[in-house]
Amino acid sequence: MKNIIVIAGPTGVGKTKLSVELAKRINAEIINADSMQVYKRLNIGTAKITENEKENIPHHLFDIVNPEDMYTVFDYQIDGRNKIKEILNRGKKVIIVGGTGLYIKALLYNYEFKKEDKTYDFSNMTNEDLFSKIEEYNPDINIHINNRKRLERYLTKLLNNNIDSNNGNEKVYDFSIIGLTTERENLYNIINSRVDKMIDSGLIEEVKSLYDDNIRSKAINTGIGYKELYLYFDGKITYDEAIDLIKKNSRRYAKRQYTFFNNKLDVNWFKTNYEDFSKTIEEVIKFLEGE
Repeated sequence: MKNIIVIAGPTGVGKTKLSVELAKRINAEIINADSMQVYKRLNIGTAKITENEKENIPHHLFDIVNPEDMYTVFDYQIDGRNKIKEILNRGKKVIIVGGTGLYIKALLYNYEFKKEDKTYDFSNMTNEDLFSKIEEYNPDINIHINNRKRLERYLTKLLNNNIDSNNGNEKVYDFSIIGLTTERENLYNIINSRVDKMIDSGLIEEVKSLYDDNIRSKAINTGIGYKELYLYFDGKITYDEAIDLIKKNSRRYAKRQYTFFNNKLDVNWFKTNYEDFSKTIEEVIKFLEGE
């Protein structure tokens, strides 16, 4: 079994549960690869693992940034690689778990940030073309498709960071990527139900606390569950519209996650057995041991 294992997939498929169970079996520590779970105070809306759920397994890169501060994929690359080195030096295995494909790509491949200052001509591309191109590199995009100026500016930024087909294709480490999945209809039902459970668990109060502190950072403006409720608190949409929008955006995000994982990462997919999750665990372990 390899020393570094990635557990990826869309929201709600059981990544957290698998990561903890696997860590107990193989003496591993867990590194977060969710771009929202690095932030403090963003707990319910990000489905962040609780202390009880950690089951005494060391977890890293959770709750390391204040919600009003900026944390980039470049920051994550540095922090994540340092953590990998620390854990391996302790003689333990590493499990990287999360749904932010760009974080995983930057962490594990030769993904370089070479800032340039070029201009590009996008006149032959429609708004849909621009949006689709950006989605190839970052499924977390939070720009309206009709806002052409922002789309062009964001794609220019991506290209000026040398994010292209020739960047990040070689592995920095030897690792395996496990992907959990389920049928789309089932996934969407799980997502809708999960949002309802978040509401029952105090999501409204969590976001209102951030709103009352006047935190309007990138994390809030892009975070699903946060940006929609801010619109509600601003009086721009109704409560029911906000909840429906959270569910809609969560489903869309899951679709973009699949696109990124399938196009940019070498994922070994396993269907989650929700009736008997232990069978999913055993199936994954058998695969890892046989590599």
